[in-house]
Amino acid sequence: MSFSIGIVGLPNVGKSTLFKALTKKQVDASNYPFCTIEPNVVVVAVPDTRLDALSKIHQSQKTIYTTIEFVDIAGLVKGASQGEGLGNKFLSNIREVDAILQVVRRFNDPNVTHVHGEINPQSDREVINLELIMADLETINKALEKVNSQIKGPHDKEIDKLKTVLDKIKDTLENNQLASEVDLNEDERFSIKSYSLLTIKPMLYVYNVDEDELDDKAVDGLTICAKLESELAELEGDDLQEYMNELEIKDTGLNKLIKESYQILNLITFLTSGPQESRAWTIEKGSSAPQAAGKIHTDFEEGFIRAEVIDWQDLLNAGGEVQAKEKGLIRLEGKEYIVQDGDVMVFRFAN
Repeated sequence: MSFSIGIVGLPNVGKSTLFKALTKKQVDASNYPFCTIEPNVVVVAVPDTRLDALSKIHQSQKTIYTTIEFVDIAGLVKGASQGEGLGNKFLSNIREVDAILQVVRRFNDPNVTHVHGEINPQSDREVINLELIMADLETINKALEKVNSQIKGPHDKEIDKLKTVLDKIKDTLENNQLASEVDLNEDERFSIKSYSLLTIKPMLYVYNVDEDELDDKAVDGLTICAKLESELAELEGDDLQEYMNELEIKDTGLNKLIKESYQILNLITFLTSGPQESRAWTIEKGSSAPQAAGKIHTDFEEGFIRAEVIDWQDLLNAGGEVQAKEKGLIRLEGKEYIVQDGDVMVFRFAN
């Protein structure tokens, strides 16, 4: 299963600089079959120190990280929902992603003009969100036209339920609120999934700040200096660590961004580890053990018997799988077990 994050923002907010920095962290596509990387798409590895530690203790020949796809989408301008700028092309691209990463300018640079003439993060957010809202409102209105015509004749009761959901969303959008603010149950969410609403997608705000403002916290997102990240992305190994020590930062903003993007999709990681390979696997939070097994191979899910499970830290503290078994730290779990983030798993299944 592939997960994608669309990077959006007004012109001149540092979106392209951030994307170029991400391309430096692009994974080797040869490790990920059927992965075609287009010019505006980059697939990056999700940093995971747990996997690094397990790979080291088992002396794994290969270490394979879970990945996430970032899509650089053309700069959004006011009026995009009415066709301004790239208009519909922009909106069609963003409908295909699983979540939205909104880059908002907070840095000052007289050489980089602001599209609206002043640095105003709140106003920029409102412009982008309003365009998304207007586009969704058009989608909902078209859907309601069709539903209302169906209601006039013989119809399934599910149509009545759908109309109720659409009306709730329309009221919310008309009040300039995102569709994600509507309280919907699982069935209601499923009923509108085909509309690919923009404002119902998870959204992460990333404030592009000056380097001396990196310590400033954002209550509703991340602060990152895209210019600095592009410099850090050029370095590796000791050079990177030395520069980070000089700047007194523990982790790059890019790594934090990748991890946070992974989190807003409501994903967790389970791990497999041994001499041949240590690997991270992506599953949705709340997945059962058989569903996790199915990520490795469909046969594993169909023939699932049980799973050997241990928390990664317990395995690490024990010194390896053999020692963990001797200490009775590895437990057996059945079909009802809900996988936890950081579980190290071995699956038993019937052939």
